[in-house]
Amino acid sequence: MNGVDRRTMLTRSAAVVGGAAVAGALSGPVAAAASPAPSGAAAGSAGTGAVVTPNDPRYPLLTTGNNQRFVARPDYVKMVRSTADAERALRDAVRAGKRVSLRSGGHCFADFAAHPETEVILDFSEMTHVGYDPAFRAFVVEPGARLMNVYEALYKGWGVTIPGGICYSVGAGGHIAGGGYGLLSRAHGLVVDHLYAVEVVVTDGKGGVRTVVATREKNDPNRELWWAHTGGGGGNFGLVTRYWFRSPDAKGSEPSQQLISPPSKVLVSAVDFPWEQLTEAKFTRLLKNFGAWHAANSGPDSPYRNLSSLFNVSSKAHGSLGMFTQVDATVPNARGLLDDYLAAITAGTGVTPKALTRATGELPAMPQFAEPKTLPWLQATRLVGTNNPTITNPTSRGAHKSAYMKKNFTDHQIAALYRYMSRPDFTNPDTMLVLFSFGGQVNAAAPDATANAQRSSIFKMCFQTFWEDEKEDGFYLGWLRDLYEDFFSATGGVPLIDDNTDGCYINYPDRDITDPQRNRSGVPWTTLYYKDNYPRLQQVKKRYDPSDFFRHSMSIKPARG
Repeated sequence: MNGVDRRTMLTRSAAVVGGAAVAGALSGPVAAAASPAPSGAAAGSAGTGAVVTPNDPRYPLLTTGNNQRFVARPDYVKMVRSTADAERALRDAVRAGKRVSLRSGGHCFADFAAHPETEVILDFSEMTHVGYDPAFRAFVVEPGARLMNVYEALYKGWGVTIPGGICYSVGAGGHIAGGGYGLLSRAHGLVVDHLYAVEVVVTDGKGGVRTVVATREKNDPNRELWWAHTGGGGGNFGLVTRYWFRSPDAKGSEPSQQLISPPSKVLVSAVDFPWEQLTEAKFTRLLKNFGAWHAANSGPDSPYRNLSSLFNVSSKAHGSLGMFTQVDATVPNARGLLDDYLAAITAGTGVTPKALTRATGELPAMPQFAEPKTLPWLQATRLVGTNNPTITNPTSRGAHKSAYMKKNFTDHQIAALYRYMSRPDFTNPDTMLVLFSFGGQVNAAAPDATANAQRSSIFKMCFQTFWEDEKEDGFYLGWLRDLYEDFFSATGGVPLIDDNTDGCYINYPDRDITDPQRNRSGVPWTTLYYKDNYPRLQQVKKRYDPSDFFRHSMSIKPARG
């Protein structure tokens, strides 16, 4: 799960999450779901995975993720292929007293899967089935399925999707556990807003191992375990072996009516804002325009909820700032919505947008979309998600920091960003502040409806830089830390939970937030990531993982007493 990519942001994180032993028998539909996978899923998840030891040629591949800053030296890597296989693997590790790490797709910004204490990595990347479960009237997604494969299977099979991230290679396991968002989230909410159930292999802290299915049904005795997986983050409670998706307003029994449908067509724009056109005043106006537009158009019922934009504010060394925008082409006046947005972003800047001729961050070069064009939704999703040399660079090292914004930038914040991005001694082109449209239907849910509590922001940010040489770790980590702490200097170097910001995103984990020398706000990191939901998550942890068997550098701790 270690990796340089965001979304999916979506780190991320552990292959899966879960809980521990649950007293009492399951009842009703929950009990049925705890049985072996439906026949369609069985073929995709049956079997026993390999055990890869240090003398195996596959070992180097499996002991790190996309982010080469983090490498483990486990006794072995266990490839998991089914729920029964996961049970056996967990039982073996528990009985041997081994420290385990969990991984699905390999995209984690921190050291959750690969760290020096890791003795066993449980790897779910071979559990890739996506299908429909008629017993639950819900779609099954196994944790190792990559996001692009999930989109392809759901859409080609039934014309449905989940509102997930743009990077094709993020594993579903960690992406979902942390909340999950993407270009469809303003119209349809977070991925976890459509999560119906989760299957988790858990341990009771006394050597016992069992599989539990938890649903969002009000009468489900394990409902809190489901809730913990709606944004609680990866690697915290146990081994997720299956997720089920059904939208809350789904009716009937027709599969195509059980989950949201993406637009049949989307209108796509990709433009560049060259640094050679930017003075500090123009840079400031451009970013203020972005913030002001989102402040005005991010309500749950905004007519612009069908528009979402990703704006890479790249360093001057890159040469330009790149922006990708997608609009549901089937809504009335789609082209007008896009034109109004683009005009609002450039208003008063004197900047002339150019074609996006060079890849930037997660965006590939897309010169053909300087003039907006209409594409089938799945083609547009492939276009953005699959062609990215920065994300797929096997030698890349990365650092990332996040924030949710509830209001526009302050003058100080933009001045700090301009100063660091244009610093003469900073020559790395693979550096950017990613601004991602948020709000819309994401903000229609209450903060405690899911474990993901950030339900009032207007856009999300990811500060990130990539490099290759380990000798340069100190320089790039120092540069990013200085920028972030200057950007949030008014609030102790971090985005607080206040009228202006709404904390951080757990799928962009940043260990610096746990360090009082870097987080000088006096606010615990757990509050910045989970807000008021953290005590409830601790209670879930206490019930389902009382011995804190599943842990990493930013894991949830069991409640005391």
